[in-house]
Amino acid sequence: MSVFNKSLIQKSIGIGVLAGALVFTASVIAGVADQDIKAFQSSIQKKFPAVEFAEFANGAYAFDMDAREQWLEMEEFAPYEIALEEGEELFNTPFANGKSYADCFENGGIGVRQNYPYYDQEQNQVVTLELAINQCREKNGEALLGYKKGDIASISAYMAYTSRGNTFTQNVPDDPGAVAAYEKGKEYFYSRRGQLNFSCASCHIQSSGNMLRAELLSSALGHVTHWPVYRSKWGDMGTLHRRIAGCNEQVRAKPLAGQSETYRNLEYFMTVMSQGLNVNGPGSRK
Repeated sequence: MSVFNKSLIQKSIGIGVLAGALVFTASVIAGVADQDIKAFQSSIQKKFPAVEFAEFANGAYAFDMDAREQWLEMEEFAPYEIALEEGEELFNTPFANGKSYADCFENGGIGVRQNYPYYDQEQNQVVTLELAINQCREKNGEALLGYKKGDIASISAYMAYTSRGNTFTQNVPDDPGAVAAYEKGKEYFYSRRGQLNFSCASCHIQSSGNMLRAELLSSALGHVTHWPVYRSKWGDMGTLHRRIAGCNEQVRAKPLAGQSETYRNLEYFMTVMSQGLNVNGPGSRK
């Protein structure tokens, strides 16, 4: 056997071992995600044993009965209804090239909210619904929309409404990129930041069910199910990333841009943790 052939075989074996190690690592960590889901959901359910699992999609209204009554009354004349009408009209309005959002999404964009976010192997990134909406616009020569409020929130609200009752089933596939995105999202969720040195978990796991000033802190389980949301504090609709940015401001940390990689990875992690809950967006909150 020539030195060249021997070297080539050794190199091929080395690449094969490395590839096998990467697949094994991704598979192991993806398995850890299953353990994370069980631990995450179990710890919150133990903290609120009287709350049925499906109710966690309703945030603090799952365990604050007084606030729940007021919320249910508000839902009879939901403040997001105007946004729904606007979103449906925008969704069905053709682009300049004659195509529409329906051409960009599976099932014409109807009933697909539960499929987002997901890890796209071709793009090597997490794709959220709002990112997909703007990618559709870009693909069809349309200007991009702002990510935190406005038209994108209305379109997302309409798409969520058509998906009500559908179940989030996201898990982490055996893909190194997906595993990395999940782990980054998890790290951000548990990392303390800002002058107050709070993490997402500080408020929404450790202190969930407690009062912070005049607000009852909701549980992290189900945080992703009801977006976009009409908040009385805002006076209009906003996306999940608008709310996350607001949380950062409240702990005196620098907020990131909507649909930043960090926020998309965080949304991915939070959605995996809420596996098994149903879409109930758009929602209304104080």
